[in-house]
Amino acid sequence: MKKRRLLMSGLFILCCVWGTQAQEKTTVLDELEKVAVIDQKVMMPMRDGVRLSTDIYRPKGEGKYPIIFSRTPYNFNSYRDGELVTRTLQTALEAVKKGYAYVVQNERGRFFSEGEWEILGAPTTDGYDAFTWMATQTWSNGKIGTLGCSSTAEWQMAVAALEHPNLAAMVPQGFGAGVGRIGKYYEQGNWFRGGAQQMLFTAWLYSTQHDEFKPLLPANITQEDLQRIQRFYDMAPRYPKVDWAEGLKHLPVQDIIKNVNGPKGIYEDMIRRTPNDSAWYKGGLYHDNMPFNTPSFWFVSWYDVSSSPNLALYNHVRNNAKDAAVRDNQYLVIAPTLHCAYTRATENTIVGERSVGDARLNYNELVYGWFDVWLKGESKEALKKIPKVKYFTMGSNQWQSSETWPPENSVMTTYYLNSQGKANTSSGNGTLSIKKPTKDNPEDTFTYDPMNPVMSYGGNVCCTGNAVQGGSFDQQEMEKRDDILVYTTEPLAEGIEVSGFIESTLYVSSDVKDTDITIKLIDVYPDGRAYNLDETIQRLRYREGYTKEVFMQAGQVYKVDLTPMSTSNYFEKGHRIRIEISSSNFPRFDRNLNTGGNNFDESEGKIATNSVHHAAKYLSNIRLPIVKKK
Repeated sequence: MKKRRLLMSGLFILCCVWGTQAQEKTTVLDELEKVAVIDQKVMMPMRDGVRLSTDIYRPKGEGKYPIIFSRTPYNFNSYRDGELVTRTLQTALEAVKKGYAYVVQNERGRFFSEGEWEILGAPTTDGYDAFTWMATQTWSNGKIGTLGCSSTAEWQMAVAALEHPNLAAMVPQGFGAGVGRIGKYYEQGNWFRGGAQQMLFTAWLYSTQHDEFKPLLPANITQEDLQRIQRFYDMAPRYPKVDWAEGLKHLPVQDIIKNVNGPKGIYEDMIRRTPNDSAWYKGGLYHDNMPFNTPSFWFVSWYDVSSSPNLALYNHVRNNAKDAAVRDNQYLVIAPTLHCAYTRATENTIVGERSVGDARLNYNELVYGWFDVWLKGESKEALKKIPKVKYFTMGSNQWQSSETWPPENSVMTTYYLNSQGKANTSSGNGTLSIKKPTKDNPEDTFTYDPMNPVMSYGGNVCCTGNAVQGGSFDQQEMEKRDDILVYTTEPLAEGIEVSGFIESTLYVSSDVKDTDITIKLIDVYPDGRAYNLDETIQRLRYREGYTKEVFMQAGQVYKVDLTPMSTSNYFEKGHRIRIEISSSNFPRFDRNLNTGGNNFDESEGKIATNSVHHAAKYLSNIRLPIVKKK
């Protein structure tokens, strides 16, 4: 009897817990149903007859409302595995309470949307057609603003270039996947950096692309049927988890997804493209020869995969938007966080291992304040209280303001590399100094073996599964490797703020036709901790540009300008500024196999002997934007 009472008591407790959880899960929906007209699985027609699955949430009652529009390749279905998922509903509730209609749509070929999906290549006309459809609804006031982070932001810029009359404002966040070619950057949607492949897309496409043999719904399926089946069938594949720390090591790289029995899709085609392949210029990427004329509030983060090209795009729009008023209405926030992690900042924000202090910011207030001006027609006076650029400086751990990026009072200061021919490891004799070398110094030489690459440790990454953990980590153990050259200043006599683009020029020779050069910027604490700030890479066959490949000859020294890095960091008094140079940063970037071949279809590599030259004739240097305090 006692056991039975205990069993019944336990069941009662479980039922209470389950009941509480169910109540919590339905609270958002219950609240939303009270204030919103909910219209899910609207099949919005595109000009070619393809229909895109769309959920619409708008305030109850008569009236015309501005629209906040999110278009995404991700699954926003309200029900998964038979349970209610409240993330989209929470966003919708917030928007409706503030007087907006919230519309979320899947890109073509994704989940319930019809058609074929191609990452970085979705037709821009889909966005244009969606604007037209929404603007003509009886409940629309004709003003549309776009909102989203990462892949939910990537499409916004190229569609804005079509200049739809009802697109009134944008809020792209972590938007690098939509940046094609901007000035010096030929990233093509984060696929490349300096001509080397960023391996994030290999892991990301495994879990995101739908197999070419995915099931298809009937072309004439009704909205009623879609609403019914969404509760138990959402078209989302469930791919087995992969240990990407091992999976990304597979060669050739074109077979990585195949090697883990992943989906058949577009990866095998994309991996064959060069940085200036014509395929990148079709579809959904924004390039710097395209028009732009939309007021935009841009959000970037220091430990994102694409902070530098994102900032370059912001400057491009400020300088080149068609109308002066639009050029003047470009705003920027730069947070000290990982990819799309703005709202995860806390009183003590730790990115990787390094604390950057209180990095919180009221993002909702900024975003909705922005939309209130452009979609509701509220006074622009509020914008005068917002700086054009609000950026977080690590080290001093504070938010700062500027009217430009970089800050107008930053001055590029050159630091020259020097050594006695042995800069290998942090115990070597590599130095950084504002004084030019006055005599010939022996070059620093290291061996790069693609089968034993320098492994990525922290950094500005996303989407690589367990292969790379992003953020700032102490690099001391890494700097014991003989294939890393280390150059360090003396302890600083006074603190220095570095805010802006970091440029670097190295003079390099090698005994192979093609190899890579990597660089990493470090803040060294008095106790020896060495925290990474940013990093970049250059594939040397592209050192003269991305329209052609130019291979090296043994014994010749080549000037190499690396793609700029970016940061805002205060190097305190007693700290030291350091750079690391090597030829690999894997698996953030794919390994150069040093053969001069395609690389993507090769399984065997060559060992390279690479040298960095620094003498009166070869002034290898790094240029830091140092902020001069008023």
